[in-house]
Amino acid sequence: MGLPLTGTERLIGAHAPTAGGLARAVLPYLDASRAEVVQVFISNPRGWALSAGDPAQDEEFRDGCTRRGVSAFIHASLLVNLGSPTPATVTRSAATLSHAVQRGVTIGAQGVVFHAGSAVDEAHAETAFSQVRETLLPILDAAMAVNGPRLLVEPTAGGGRSMAARVEDLAAYLDAVDNHPWFGVCLDTCHAWAAGHDLATPGGMTEMLDLLVKIGGEDRLRLLHVNDSKDACGSVRDRHQNVGAGSIGEAAFAELFTHPVTAGVPMVVETPSVGATGHAADIALLKRMRAAASS
Repeated sequence: MGLPLTGTERLIGAHAPTAGGLARAVLPYLDASRAEVVQVFISNPRGWALSAGDPAQDEEFRDGCTRRGVSAFIHASLLVNLGSPTPATVTRSAATLSHAVQRGVTIGAQGVVFHAGSAVDEAHAETAFSQVRETLLPILDAAMAVNGPRLLVEPTAGGGRSMAARVEDLAAYLDAVDNHPWFGVCLDTCHAWAAGHDLATPGGMTEMLDLLVKIGGEDRLRLLHVNDSKDACGSVRDRHQNVGAGSIGEAAFAELFTHPVTAGVPMVVETPSVGATGHAADIALLKRMRAAASS
């Protein structure tokens, strides 16, 4: 299953554009940004159409990542919502995640990230988690059977009957899938801030990570989305800013490199990018933090 994640080093990379072809677009982006890990969409992020991919591009991408020592992750369509009260949305969400797992096997991805979703209305909240169980468990079993990518739930920024926004909300998700061994968590710092975790206060990032360990154990965190925010804590607004340039501030992110639960967990930036080098500045800043933490 692609390049395995081993050791305790915190790999740092970015979400890369794929326009023009998976290998043609992403591999030069990796070199320009000096990313050590990459996240990609494998289909339209705002649509249900499922791309079969280009076998030649898939092979070149997988081999190119292996040669560079880069681990890959897939971000599923933003439309995925396993808790929706609309049956067609749940069916399409399941198909999208199954497709992403299959594509993940092909390109050597370590995980498939999907948003926690929304029950939409309060009356549907209990049914929503039953849907998660019925829909997600077979996909998790299938992924594990082929040693494929793990399914990584990403808490949202909150609002709209979100099924998981704050870290403590993940307890219900874990219960719904019986703490399945192939189920992991992707934490987004901007989302956590928007949902009310005060990461800017000294020790705030550490406190949030401590809570995650208490809720999910020491091995559930599989990916970090490292994004600053344009908005205030608790805003429930998902507007990313470059690391250290937003309302969270640079000091908070340094705590990511000292908490034991992040050891070996890759970090991906989804911040505003500039030109051919894309996220190079954010990646370089985080690498300096990593070096300072280990010195």
